[in-house]
Formats: sequence, structure tokens, C-alpha cells
Amino acid sequence: MIHFFETVSKDLNSWWGFPALLLLLGIFEFSLGLYENRWTKNERILDILSFVFPPLILGPVLAYFGLKFLPHVIPQYKGIFSWVPFFWGFLIIAIADDLTQYWYHRLHHQIPFLWRFHRTHHSAPYMGMAMASRQNVIYTFFFSQIYLTIILIYLGLGYPALSTPATHHAHHSSSTNDGVGFYKGNFGNMFFLWDVIFGTAHFSRQYPKNYGISHYESDEWYAQLLWPIFKSKKEGSELAKRGPVVKEDILEPEFETGPARILSDEPIFNNI
Repeated sequence: MIHFFETVSKDLNSWWGFPALLLLLGIFEFSLGLYENRWTKNERILDILSFVFPPLILGPVLAYFGLKFLPHVIPQYKGIFSWVPFFWGFLIIAIADDLTQYWYHRLHHQIPFLWRFHRTHHSAPYMGMAMASRQNVIYTFFFSQIYLTIILIYLGLGYPALSTPATHHAHHSSSTNDGVGFYKGNFGNMFFLWDVIFGTAHFSRQYPKNYGISHYESDEWYAQLLWPIFKSKKEGSELAKRGPVVKEDILEPEFETGPARILSDEPIFNNI
């Protein structure tokens, strides 16, 4: 069994393996129309550019130059961990990668200025693979996992360097008052353990009814990808020129009967 995963990992870590897998899954998901009428022209442009640019262009470019740069900085450490068996190498990378991702992710929810770089990821009112790569370009450029993985590969853990991103539904809910959604926590990517250890865990066995941001203004794709270089033209948006740093949730009508309800009476960053 370990040999099987090692073989898969080697194939995915080839220059064509992982990009080909992403492209295949992306075409499959887009062609099925899984996003229904919520996939407007603006959302399609944003999702497709986000899907293509980070994994197929930015990641490989950073990896190429990173692996060219490291031999000049720490030449004596090249391949120092190449003796580590696949299973233990996979475990080391999984823990190190996921722990750094947890804190990078969590800080972008807790620090108002950083939130606007990560906001693009949460603006999608649906869940899917396109949403997983839907990120501001600057957020992706400084993504801690990219550089950690490059360093670990240089140190000799290239074959086990396989990460499978999780789709944490509760974290992407637009509400926190239904006992299911919890966008104020559940920051872990592969391991829920970090949320348990650091007190940000919310246990739920149900899926949220709604995803996204309750006050989403459908900001232009270029503002979501390249804020603060380009600002949103939507008045009152967190990405607008003089918009609020953090915007509280808004009233949302009941879907069936009953008066309007407040999704949350607290800003995103309180009581994390």
C-alpha cells in the first residue's frame, strides 16, 4: 500500500503530473455546471483565472526559482533528508505543511488588513475545486506552504511532498447562528487537530445551507484577484477605495417563512 502511494506521489510531483490532474478535474467540474445560476460572468472569470494562474503558473515559477536560489544559500544541506523513508517523509511534510497553513490562514481571518487578501476565497457562494484556488494573487504569492514545500523538496523530501487540500464546509458558511457554520474557526487544511489544540474547532456533522459572505457585493474579478493594486467600484465594499476594513454581517430574509434574521451580530474577527 505504501509503495502504491509512493508511486502516485512520484507521478504527481513530475512537471506534468499535478497540473494535468488539476486541469482534468477542473474541466470535469466546470462542464457539469455544478454552480448553477450562481456562476455569473464575473464569477466565471474570477474562478477560471484563479484556477489557472496559481497552480499552473505561479506555483511552478516560484518552485523553479526557489530551487535555483537555495543551492547558493544552503548548498551543504541539499538532499540531507533523502534517506528518510517515504512514509515518514510524508508525515513530516503533512504536519509541517499543515501547521504553517493553519497559522497563515488563521492570521488572515484575525488581522483586519490581511482579511481583505483572503476575502476572495470566501466570497464564493458555492463549494467546489474552483473555490479551493480562488485567492488573491498577493495572498497566493506569500502563501507559506509554497516556500516550505520548496525547502523540504530541496532537503530531500521531494517524493512525499503531496498535499490534498480539504474543503471545510463549515468554515465557508455565510452564517454562524445555525449551529453548523463556523467561519470564525476550523482553519486547518488537512488536519482538524490544529483547531482542537488551539481552540478554534467547531464540531458539526451537517453541511451549511449557504456559503460565501453575507455582505458579498460581487466585486469585480480584477479587484478580488489584485487588491490593493485594483480597487472595487462597489460602494461600501471592503475592497472599495474608502470601504470599511471589516464589514459586519447583514440581515438576510428567511428562505421559507418568518421575519428577517441577523446572521451574526459580531464582526468576523471577534471571539475567534
